[in-house]
Parts: sequence; C-alpha cells; structure tokens
Amino acid sequence: MISVNEARAQLFSLISPLESEGVSLIDAVGRTLAKDAIAKRDQPPFAASSMDGYALKSVEAERDAMFKVIGESAAGHRFDGTVGPGQTVRIFTGAPMPKGADFVVIQEDVSRSSDLITLTETPNKSNVRPAGGDFKSGDAITAPRILRPEEIALLASMNVPSVQVARRPVIALISTGDELVMPGEDPGPDQIIASNTFGLKALLENAGAQVRILPIARDTVSSLTMAFTLAEGADLIITIGGASVGDHDLVGPVAQSLGMERAFYKIRMRPGKPLMAGRMGRSAMVGLPGNPVSAMVCGVIFIIPMIRLMLGLGADPAALSTAPLAHDIGPNGDREHYMRAAFSHGKIQVFDNQDSSLLSVLAMSNVLIVRPPNDPARRAGERLEYLQL
Repeated sequence: MISVNEARAQLFSLISPLESEGVSLIDAVGRTLAKDAIAKRDQPPFAASSMDGYALKSVEAERDAMFKVIGESAAGHRFDGTVGPGQTVRIFTGAPMPKGADFVVIQEDVSRSSDLITLTETPNKSNVRPAGGDFKSGDAITAPRILRPEEIALLASMNVPSVQVARRPVIALISTGDELVMPGEDPGPDQIIASNTFGLKALLENAGAQVRILPIARDTVSSLTMAFTLAEGADLIITIGGASVGDHDLVGPVAQSLGMERAFYKIRMRPGKPLMAGRMGRSAMVGLPGNPVSAMVCGVIFIIPMIRLMLGLGADPAALSTAPLAHDIGPNGDREHYMRAAFSHGKIQVFDNQDSSLLSVLAMSNVLIVRPPNDPARRAGERLEYLQL
C-alpha cells in the first residue's frame, strides 16, 4: 500500500493541463480562464457625475454663489458646449462631465428659480468619477482562475465578448456490478440502486468536468470490455466497484487485457483502500471502490485535484483548516482516516458511525477531519485538521 500523498503524486503523473478553447462571455461563468483577458477601454470612458446635481467650476463652488443654467447632461446624452465662469449644467448620475466643469453640487444643496441656481450649502465633495477610475484600457484579468459572475460582469464592462478557457475534461463514469440498477427502476431482491454514479457526476461537474454516465457494466468480461469501449476518447475513465481482488472483481484484469499500464493499487487510507490507477491509451484510468462513501471521499481527495490540474489550476491538494473538537475521540488506526463530521459554531462534531456504506452520515457532514496514521486519542478542545466538503 502507498500513502495518500504518494497516490496523489502518481495520479498527477497520469494527466496534464488540457488545451484551451474560445467561448462566448455568456457561456463563460464557471469556466477556467486560460489566457489573460485585456480591457479594451477605460471605465468610465469619461469623467462622469456620481450624483444628480449641477456641474460647475470647483473654484466657484461656494455657499450663496449663483449660476446660470446653460444646458443639461444625461447618461448617453452629453452637453456639447463649455461651462464658463458663473455658468452651470444640470447633470444626472452617470452623465459625462461637460467641458470646463470639474465639480458637481448635489441637487439637495441648491435652490433653483427658472434658469438660475443658488448654492444653499458649502460643497465639500466633487461627486465626479474620474475617467479610468475603475480600470484602464490594457488592464488584465489574469489567468488561471475560475470565472465568477462578478468577473463576467467586469469582462463585459471591459468590452470583452469572448474569452479563452480551458477545455472541460471529459470523464466517463462506469458503475460495475450485477447488484446495481438505475434510480427509478425496480430492484430485485438482491439488488441496490447505483447511487455512486450520480453523486460523483454532481461532484465532478461542480469541479468543472464534463461527465458521461455509461451503462452499468455487469460482472462479465464482455460487459466490462464493452463499457471500456464506450469510454474511449475520455480524458479520464473512472470505474466504480469491482477494483478489489475478489472472484467477481474483474475491472483490473479486463483493464490490463485492454492495455492498461497500472500505476498503483491500494492506498493506506480509510475509507478508500482499494483504489487502482493507470493509463489506457490516451486516457487516464482510476478504479474507485464500490462502497458509496469510499467512492465519494476518493472523489474529493483524488479526482477533484486531478480535474483542477487538467484545468490548469495547479496540482495542489485542497487546503486544510483547523478547528477544536466538541468532544473526545479515540485513537486512530494505521491508515490515514478521513472521518465524516459536522462543523458548527466553531467546533467539530465527529459522527460515531464511520461505516463506509452510510451515505446518510455523509449527507449530514460538511467537513472531513483528517487523522494521520496512529493518531492518538484526542480530547475535547484539541484542534484537528479538516477538509471542507
């Protein structure tokens, strides 16, 4: 058996960052920016008023000063003339500042009679947004980064209609086992629902992958061979179940007969010990354990970091945080243990039952605490490392 860190390093060696592709800005949210996006204009492109009021010369902005209104400047409709001494222009929020004016008196500080205004207060703020005050032409949103709605808005303001993003890694999911049926079907007396496929699809697509669910592969050489054939062309092939060494665990032998070069088998971790990996032609291949929690935890620990590497986001595992325990826990065994727990009110509550078949416990968890091999018993208040789910 190898350690989690050794397994992660070998998995990273099976893949590399993917090529980029151009997408319209409207389809770019959640994608990974692969090339810096450059602003094509200043924002604002002109000095603009930040308030409704009157534009005039700052040297004349004094209480009781009077000005003649010579025009109006509104958003999308600038005043074409020039503001001279003793003159002002009615201006609205977002409108271009007229020539000759560098100050806006808010309308609440003005009294108006026909085309004359009088300042009723001493102005203390210019209320002008300078040209390029937000960003300037040539400024960049740097890659790599996952594009959020906030950055989509910024890109649109930069007049960037499309961006270069990393191609989504294509992942083929193959659930294996005679005992499995799809959700909505009527399982036989000895069958269960294929839950892992759907949990992993959601997990991996949320991380940026494009996931294909293939038909369930039965425990026969011909069915598994057909499943691997259908998976051809994927960047990563993931099998679920059948990767151990029992009489019905055929994934390893069938994959090797099809040319898989195995990198490792078995990891010193809990849950998730029987994990297999290698290459099949152009595709990386990972065989996840069949226990539902084991499959999902391995998805978090190993597959999501692989996706991030393929997207060009680096080969770093997820960052760990620390928090105090809410109660005592016993010693750990000889394998690194990812224990389901709930983080609430600043403390961690570890669930008593860590059986790897219990999806209900995983659904109640929002963190996994990470315990090294042979970690001693811990008391309430001691700080432990945890991984956010």
